[in-house]
Amino acid sequence: MTAAPSASLAMSWRPVLARGVVLRRDPVRDADLLLLPERVVVLDGSAGGVLRLCDGVRDVAAVVAELAVRHPAAPVAAEVAEFLGRLRKEGWLR
Repeated sequence: MTAAPSASLAMSWRPVLARGVVLRRDPVRDADLLLLPERVVVLDGSAGGVLRLCDGVRDVAAVVAELAVRHPAAPVAAEVAEFLGRLRKEGWLR
């Protein structure tokens, strides 16, 4: 079975933080933050680690592959692609 065209396009997308969006570590909260114009988003769990791999060089498939090595028991393929897609819709990734 082959992947749907939109799925293959999503996996070949090279995500990077949108202009004006900054990823920072807050040592006081011990949390990763997305700093947006006039807004701060506190990231849960491993979201910051996923976003650190979004450098505009790696495509989604490479991000998923790297995370699969780091977390072999986790269902990263579906969850990471969905997470990145949601952030793209919000305009936080391009």
